[in-house]
Formats: sequence, structure tokens, C-alpha cells
Amino acid sequence: MKIFTLPDVGEGLTEADIANWMVQVGDSVTVNQVIAEIETAKSLVEIPSPWVGEVKELYAQVGDTVHVGDNFIAIQVTSSADEEEASQAPLVGSGPKDDTPGTRRRRRRPTAPAETEIPVEPETPVEPEPEPAPTPAAKSDLFTKVLAKPPVRKLAKDNGLDLTSITPTGEHGEVTRADVHAVLRDATPTAQATPSAATSEGQSETIKVTGVRKATAKAVTESYTSAPHISVFRQIDATRTMEYLQTLKKHPRFEHVKVSPLLVLSMAVAQAAKNTPEANATWHGDSYTLHHHVNLGLAAATERGLLVPNIKNAHELNQLGMAEAIQELTQRARDGKTQPNELADGTITITNVGVLGLDTGTPILNPGESAIIAFGAIKQQPWVVDGKIEPRWVTTLGGSFDHRIVDGSEAGAFLADVAAILEEPALLIS
Repeated sequence: MKIFTLPDVGEGLTEADIANWMVQVGDSVTVNQVIAEIETAKSLVEIPSPWVGEVKELYAQVGDTVHVGDNFIAIQVTSSADEEEASQAPLVGSGPKDDTPGTRRRRRRPTAPAETEIPVEPETPVEPEPEPAPTPAAKSDLFTKVLAKPPVRKLAKDNGLDLTSITPTGEHGEVTRADVHAVLRDATPTAQATPSAATSEGQSETIKVTGVRKATAKAVTESYTSAPHISVFRQIDATRTMEYLQTLKKHPRFEHVKVSPLLVLSMAVAQAAKNTPEANATWHGDSYTLHHHVNLGLAAATERGLLVPNIKNAHELNQLGMAEAIQELTQRARDGKTQPNELADGTITITNVGVLGLDTGTPILNPGESAIIAFGAIKQQPWVVDGKIEPRWVTTLGGSFDHRIVDGSEAGAFLADVAAILEEPALLIS
């Protein structure tokens, strides 16, 4: 019998949560057959079997946190010598689930046996054999084949509920916490919970922090306690930006992409960062680096929590290229397909709080960056134009900066450059 330990999935992370077991004790498995899904702080990753054999033990349950190198699954190997040799070949199935077609995966040289590391996909993938269908009892016990976050699975399990009996209402067909609570309130015959375990109105609930939420909590705490934040604000007449966007929407080149005020803001931030490099910098303790490239981060609220993927070399993009990059990056984040490299090496970030109906905010810096811009809602308000009050489209920018690098003068200059473009987007082509 061989024990397969949780491998390093190539993201530099040390732990992951068990999202799904695709097999149970007694199942037969083949090389490259997906045996589990794990949720890291960055993505959902499929783990393939390194051997042919029979599952003897699962060392963790759905919702548990497992560290790299911990025992993961025990398999009684039944392969022949030839099959054993094949089991050392690169495995398929590793990496973020449902990768976007055309996206290249980072290739790595195999440096360790299959017990400790999952090599990358070979040029000619090995087709896994069909996975044995689980019995009804196994499906109920392991809560597999149903979309739901680990905390939701645990809530259902603690209350004796079968996820397969709950109607999902999530955006992507997943069972949500509200769905579980609805069943508990209704106490239907098909999903009864014991009185001692039932959750009712007025009771408290303890949530285990895992995955993206855990990583976010750690990051913002370290950022806020290590970097002295200062915040500045600027109200802007964005009427010409709104008119400009209507023109772009009618242009044939922009028919296939979403055109929104975020496009103009992204272009403006990328340009302003070149003029005020202090807002596009990284502090190192007794020195700091001014970046002459702009990797523009876009904070995205997803089902798994807050992610900040970034557009590499955003300062080199024209308006169409920026629109395409924004659309692709945000859609992958919402679909849970963000690649690890898209979350690394950001230099400055935008958070669009306007989509929440907020006027602005005082965001916390993305770790390692010296500036983040909060983009408020654009609303029609009375505005003085040439001595007369007119209805105009107005928004408010809020900026948080690392005061070790950015003083008030630099913060003001940066926001002034951004504001100038939002007030007159023709400056983008000047």
C-alpha cells in the first residue's frame, strides 16, 4: 500500500481545504483519474491519482484543512511493472479547474516523485478511464457531485441534511448557506434535522475561515498594520466620460466587449502611475522600488471571496486591449478560473465600490503596493458649470496610499491626473 501526500500544486501555498472527494474507500482508481478537488487561497484544483489500485483510506474529510506533505490518500497499488512505470509519467488534471481554453499553464520541470509533487500535463494527455459511479449511500455520506462551498457542506452535514435533496439557488447552480437554512426552517420530511442541531432565528453561528477568505484576512491585517495608510478624495464631473462611452459602444471594434466607466478609469490610472511613480511602488523596509511598468489589479468579489487579479503591462494597452483584458480577467475571477500568475506581481489596484451603490471608500492597500483607488458610483447631481447649475454625472474617487512612499503632494498629483482624464477622456489619445 502506498500513501499519497498532498502535493505542492505550484502556487507556493502551504495548505488547502478539501472541497470534494471524487472517490471513496474501496473504489478502483487509474493513473490521472481525478480523486479530489482542493480549494487553495487562489483557485479550485483537481488532484489526480498517481497510481493504479484500490482506495484504502482517505485521511481528511470535506471541509478539512490539509497541509502540503500531509497524508492525503492511501492506495493499494495493483499495477503491473509497465503500469508502475507509467505512473511516474506526468499526470493530467492538476491546476485550476476548467481552465479557460487557450490559456497556457506554467510548465515546471519534475523534481520529485509523484508522492510529493504533481508534474504538469504532457503534450499528449492520457485519457482517464470513466470514474465509477458512487452508490447513493456514498453520495450522501461524502456530499460529492453537488456544488457547494466547504462551510456549506459542513453546515448541512452537522444538521443531518443530504445536499442532493436541497434545491440550489446559487448563481452557478451551487447550494448556498441560505438554501440550507431554508430547509432547516421548513423541516421537510426529506431533510429532517435533529432539534439539538437545528439552526433557528436568533441563534449565533460560528464560521470557519478558509480558502480565499482566510488569505484575505491575513493579507489585509498585515497590510493595514505594516503600512501607514493615508486617504485622499476628489469629486469629479464625469459627464464627458459618460458621453464618450456612448460613442465607443456604437463603434464596431467595441461590439464584442463591455464598455463601462471602469475602462476609462483603468486607462487613467495606468497613465497617472507613469507620471507619479511613487503611487506605483513597493516598500522594502529601508528602500523602495519605483515600477516603470503597471500591473493593474482589479478587485473582484467572487463566490469564494475577494480576489485581485491584475492586468500585466496595462500601460502598454490601447482602449480596446484594456476593455478586452478587463472583461476576460473579471469573468475568469467570477467563474473561479483565475490563474495563480494573474494574482501575482501587481503594482497598483482599483476597487470599484460604485457597483455596490457606494459613493467612495477608504480601501486597504493590496500587500506590496503603495496605492489603491476606490471608484464610487456615478450619479446625476447639480453641478456649477460656467456660473450656472446644471445636472451632471458626478463621481468621487477615494485613494489610499502608503505614507512611507507617498506624501500628500504625490497623492494629490496622482488623483488630479486621474480626474483630468475622467473629466476629459480625449486626453487618452493626446
